[in-house]
Amino acid sequence: MHGPDRWLPHLIKSEPSDPSLLLGLGGLFLDHHTIPPSFVSLIQSNISGPIRGGSDGQEVLGQNGNKSLDEEAEEEEENETTSYKEEEKVNVRGSGAFNVTKHLWAGAVSAMVSRTFVAPLERLKLEYMVRGEQKELFELIKTIAASQGLKGFWKGNFVNILRTAPFKAIHFYAYDTYRSQLMKLTGNEETTNFERFVAGAASGITATLLCIPMDTIRTKMVAPGGEALGGVIGTFHHMIQTEGFFSLYKGLVPSILSMAPSGAVFYGVYDILKSAYLHSPEGRKRIQKMKQEVQELNAFEQLELGPIRTLIYGAIAGACAEAATYPFEVVRRQLQMQVKETRLSALATCVKIVEQGGVPALYAGLIPSLLQVLPSAAISYFVYEFMKIVLKVESQ
Repeated sequence: MHGPDRWLPHLIKSEPSDPSLLLGLGGLFLDHHTIPPSFVSLIQSNISGPIRGGSDGQEVLGQNGNKSLDEEAEEEEENETTSYKEEEKVNVRGSGAFNVTKHLWAGAVSAMVSRTFVAPLERLKLEYMVRGEQKELFELIKTIAASQGLKGFWKGNFVNILRTAPFKAIHFYAYDTYRSQLMKLTGNEETTNFERFVAGAASGITATLLCIPMDTIRTKMVAPGGEALGGVIGTFHHMIQTEGFFSLYKGLVPSILSMAPSGAVFYGVYDILKSAYLHSPEGRKRIQKMKQEVQELNAFEQLELGPIRTLIYGAIAGACAEAATYPFEVVRRQLQMQVKETRLSALATCVKIVEQGGVPALYAGLIPSLLQVLPSAAISYFVYEFMKIVLKVESQ
């Protein structure tokens, strides 16, 4: 069917059979049998305008500046839809930011709980690494208890939490983020082992770059003479004034060399163990049962691996990561202890350690370190997984 702009010119140009029809046109052309072409063009353009031109045509048709009720209703509905979409985008962005915050808190709480629990073992490890203690383990415990009392085993724990809480928060969140992005980038339905190791290494580097100043301050505080520096603020001012701002980043290179493989091994091993279990008949059965009884399960029962298996897998992953990267940790601690006048490179420090104590010196304190890492890693992963359930952290 042709539009009005096609048939109207023919109709109004044709000669009417009844002359009285001309009067029906409003008496405009009483003396003519045809309508002038200029008037035809005007009518044709006004009719074709709203059909082809949309909003432009509406302005022509509404010569008095008033829109029809239908047009106003359609425009109002369109505005409401646009407003709703904009509000929805804001809500999505807000919920995403809130989810990131919850994710970070899950990692931070896991660090607070685990570090406080194993603070005495952490103190023993530092005594071996920083002071170069040669005493037997139980003899060292007696020495600390006699000189500083029970609270001596938690010396530096507050600073340790200030360091490890943001470190673990960033570490856990960065790993989950990098892993999901790598999976999207490669188009894989499941994370591969390679992606796990790469994400773990990248997350370790990210967390180290952001958090190493607090670690340096803590190491300085527990070193000989650290008591006289006046706590966190005093140690910070002392290092800035005597050695400059970048003294806070002493040991950055060995830290990265340590945390990159440590993160790769820690998260990679845990995820491999977790994936293997979830793909086993027992794991599939457990997940299926959890889906059926999800409303009746408490937070502990919602752990995919279960409480015991989560603790065991976390401990295994932590032990593997610690053993693989411990020499880098020893070198890093020694670098953080050096003063500006006698500062050595990471390689020179490593050579000096070997010259003074042989290769075993690079593993000084490994046993107490493993005793500390096993429960720390187990509790850390357990609390992290638990807090994600409690806080309802959405997977990325």
